[in-house]
Amino acid sequence: MHTLRLNLPTVLTLSRIVLIPFFVMSVYQHPVLGAIVFGIASITDFLDGYFARRSGQITTFGIIMDPIADKFLVISALIVLVDMERLSAWIAIILIVREFLITALRVVALSRNIVIPAEMGGKLKTGAQITGILCLILMSTVFDHLPVDLYDAGLVFIWLAMLLAVLSGVKYTMGFWKRI
Repeated sequence: MHTLRLNLPTVLTLSRIVLIPFFVMSVYQHPVLGAIVFGIASITDFLDGYFARRSGQITTFGIIMDPIADKFLVISALIVLVDMERLSAWIAIILIVREFLITALRVVALSRNIVIPAEMGGKLKTGAQITGILCLILMSTVFDHLPVDLYDAGLVFIWLAMLLAVLSGVKYTMGFWKRI
């Protein structure tokens, strides 16, 4: 495992961080554009891991930066949604605290050469979170004519993400203490 190598997975991870300011600058005035930027950044989360595993380009840098890039993106979106008054601050706080806790546990474990891989609960949480964020961004756009209220759908996905965040957070924490 190499520390830093500029390869496709690393570029995808770094692109997620680079896209955050474009997302934040665009989402207020142009929600559809903001959702597109957020969606592209979210897709890089899947692609960087896929390409890293497929090509054998898993690096220490990627193991550390991938979840951090994910957290930066999601935390930015949650803060924007709170600022836009589309999400309660306490929900965002619970999700953000969970992200910091799990990232901290992973970094401590990695410092002891223990890799705590992403589990299905965390992946489902991420999917629900991304879907909820996109729905809340797009709730008052050209998609108003849809038979589904995007605000309500977004809240359902965010609540699901919060439930999965707590459950998977407990599972990660228990797994961490067993391995340390």
